[in-house]
Amino acid sequence: MDLTPTSEQLGFVRSLDAMLTAADVPSAARAWAAGDRAPGRAVWSRLADAGLFALAAPELYDGVGPLPVELTLAFTELGRAAVPGPLVETVGAAVLLTQLAELGDAAPAKRLLPGLVAGDGTATLTVAGHGTYALDPDAADVLLVVEPEAAAGGAARLRCAPGHGPVRVSADPVRRLAAPLPGGEILASGPHVAAAADHAAALARLLTAAQALGLGLTLLDQAVAHVKQRTQFGVAVGSFQAVKHRLADTLIGLEFARPLLHGAALTLTPADICAAKVTAGEAAYAAAGTALQLHGAVGYTDELDLALWLRKARPLRDAWGAPARCRAEVLAGRS
Repeated sequence: MDLTPTSEQLGFVRSLDAMLTAADVPSAARAWAAGDRAPGRAVWSRLADAGLFALAAPELYDGVGPLPVELTLAFTELGRAAVPGPLVETVGAAVLLTQLAELGDAAPAKRLLPGLVAGDGTATLTVAGHGTYALDPDAADVLLVVEPEAAAGGAARLRCAPGHGPVRVSADPVRRLAAPLPGGEILASGPHVAAAADHAAALARLLTAAQALGLGLTLLDQAVAHVKQRTQFGVAVGSFQAVKHRLADTLIGLEFARPLLHGAALTLTPADICAAKVTAGEAAYAAAGTALQLHGAVGYTDELDLALWLRKARPLRDAWGAPARCRAEVLAGRS
């Protein structure tokens, strides 16, 4: 299996990196946490123009996909930049709608997919068994909920929730959570909804792992830059052997996760996705510990942009599949 990105894929990644660097994403993330969505929406619009959301939908609905490898590469860059908002959930919703259409239920896709692909609307998504809280429902235009149908074994329904409960701030103030309200419009129901939701949840898990990998890479870069500048006893802290070992261990963890992630994007098997999720999540969490330790007390301050990445490490590690659950599913899939 060749896991090397093509020249076209690398070109797309470079263009995303350049665009996000110019967009001043840290300022947009801070504004998002404060309740000002405008800067974040501007970043989303630029991502849509770059074709990000089109990667999740077929040509019939104005997309170019679905292309899971390209999505994985793109979401690694989004994690690197700490882009705010329910990006994974919007793409997960697009994949869910696409799957429903392929299974013969095209009405929800015709209604919602073109807007999501064009970036004219945003969605957040909850799937029963993958958490009860929706990410940033107060910023999403559509709140989709997949839940089991009463007295119908193996069947599920997709509804558009009419709103959400009180918003809770997670460990990361940029990630805002709330439970969807009951009721609303039923968009689809039946066993095919459950099958489509499983596929969407698997891709959401994969893209969350990609975000975690990107997050960890940025944290490592920031730690390396800091120890090159910080001095003790007249020399750079980065010249100390113990610091070098800590950074090397962090790099190994992240680079070990990378091929697992890219392999999972090619196979899309549940066990491979779970292995990538737990490995990338744990590596990013370890990178956060390294960055915080090497920055010292300044790492705790809100004034430093480092905090935007530090606070995402644990939520991303646990979102769409905590480590214990992913390990259990890997073992179940390999047995």
